[in-house]
Amino acid sequence: MGLLSILRRLKHSPDQEVRLLLLGLDNAGKTTLLKQLASEDVSHITPTQGFNIKSMQSQGFKLNVWDIGGQRKIRPYWRNYFENTDVLIYVIDSSDRKRFEETGQQELAELMEEEKLSMVPLLIFANKQDLMTAAPASELAEGLNLHTIRDRVWQIQACSAITAEGVQDGMTWVCKNIAVPKK
Repeated sequence: MGLLSILRRLKHSPDQEVRLLLLGLDNAGKTTLLKQLASEDVSHITPTQGFNIKSMQSQGFKLNVWDIGGQRKIRPYWRNYFENTDVLIYVIDSSDRKRFEETGQQELAELMEEEKLSMVPLLIFANKQDLMTAAPASELAEGLNLHTIRDRVWQIQACSAITAEGVQDGMTWVCKNIAVPKK
């Protein structure tokens, strides 16, 4: 069951356009996640140099997913993509404990301060749960102080972009929390 199946079950106005912004550090699994959502082959992924966009349309829904590269030199350009974002999806490599501070206290914290993203629902995918070294989502939530987020609805979802485990659960949450379209 793909993302479009979930969208079909939602009772929204016809032709609603939904903009999802997919961010996270390099090598977190954003592009793999995007390909998984589009039911594409995830066996050959290369680092994103800039951005990827996937638009999917089905039964009156147009879903635009923007996957922006996470290399340090690209991150300052993330703000160019904030406008009209309906849901922010932030991907964390749960097995890369050395980068937890960089991904959480620095990058995610800065995103939460962005005016154009205020009130935008936040889904955090705690990715790479298929690896034995992965931190559980509950440990990440505590380490990132997610309980202090008060200006938006948020969810942390354990997942593996490679095996797809947990991905649909996260996307179901996204569909239930899509912000009202800005007209």
